[in-house]
Amino acid sequence: MTKQVVLQGGTVLRTGSLTSEQLDIAIGDDGRILGVGPALAVPPGARRADMAGKLIVPGLVDAHQHLDKSRTRRRVVNPSGTLAGAAAGYKAYAETVTRDDIAARALQTIEACVAYGTVAIRSHTNIEPQSELRGIEAMVDVRAACVDKLTLQIVAHVTSDATRMLPEAKAWLLGAVARGVDAIGGVPAFSDQPLAFLDMVFAIAADHGLPLDLHIDEHLDPDAILLDAVIERTRRHHMGGRVAVGHCSALSVLPPERVRRFAAGLVEAGVAVITLPAANLFLLGRDASVLPPRGVTRVRELLAAGVPVAAASDNIQDPFVPTGSGDLLEIARWTLLAGQLGLDDLGAAFRMVSSTPAAIMGLGADWGLHVGARADLLITDAADPDDLVASGAMTRTVIVGGRVVAGKLPTIHPHAA
Repeated sequence: MTKQVVLQGGTVLRTGSLTSEQLDIAIGDDGRILGVGPALAVPPGARRADMAGKLIVPGLVDAHQHLDKSRTRRRVVNPSGTLAGAAAGYKAYAETVTRDDIAARALQTIEACVAYGTVAIRSHTNIEPQSELRGIEAMVDVRAACVDKLTLQIVAHVTSDATRMLPEAKAWLLGAVARGVDAIGGVPAFSDQPLAFLDMVFAIAADHGLPLDLHIDEHLDPDAILLDAVIERTRRHHMGGRVAVGHCSALSVLPPERVRRFAAGLVEAGVAVITLPAANLFLLGRDASVLPPRGVTRVRELLAAGVPVAAASDNIQDPFVPTGSGDLLEIARWTLLAGQLGLDDLGAAFRMVSSTPAAIMGLGADWGLHVGARADLLITDAADPDDLVASGAMTRTVIVGGRVVAGKLPTIHPHAA
């Protein structure tokens, strides 16, 4: 769309509302929302589209992916099906991975995600001795190539052997900062000095004004938890609201009173949690002889305590997760089921792939369905957001920056002056 358009008669979930309403949406030629309300006037020269009650919600937000690894399931082996097996398999593959290969696979996955309604992705991109900054450089290219299709944030993700090479890891991180990454991250559990690793990444993030997004406690060992160290450093560096922790699987094996203490600490420090059900269900608990654990963090308890919790795709068709369509509504359903949320929590599951990750990623007033926001919208035949999670959608139209990037709108009529 290049001219102002008014979407008339949609069922609209506006920013801050828990229920959808029959409203019109006016989109300016700059791709931003000019108005949201009943029976909006269609100015001369604008166009109008009859939405016939279709549901219009802000586009979905995926706060944790690994686009650099996606679609490598046919190239990387993981016979054990474990996290260690996946990491070892990808480490061997990283020796030969090229910048062009990373970019091509990432763009293919982005196309799928956009078609399902995702308008923003935060992608953790490997920094390791085998590939150094090749992945970062590839993702910078991808970010530029897809700027008209979605918002892409790049996390400089220190992993594998790099976690045990602190001086080199610091130099790589500073190189990644110079190349324009959007956040700092890594896996302290892989390091032989996990607390020193945390000190390094917190310092770099704080010094450069970048958010921190870490993989924390992706295991089921109650005696090897690092979440408390993250909470303490978040307070020390005054980074509340700018720290996110992915996985937190080990919370699932702790007694309720200890979970409550961690949840209170997360709220007080301002740390968000991102649950990643696909990876945790597939990788964790395989060595259990009876009743294999789910591996998913305590979603229900964290939400009840007031912790911001998002759900995200994590890996898509690689040695960590061999499946994945790019559909965040599928992830919302998995989270509701594996996290044993309630029958009335469909709306909460929707928020975990929309408003909550948008806040975690710092998208601010640019995201949402309100005047001034960028017109990044998902239009479907669902009845309401609850139905969108429960049933999915047979047809989807995706608008980014006021332009249709997937699907199509109903016939657009020029306004008769």
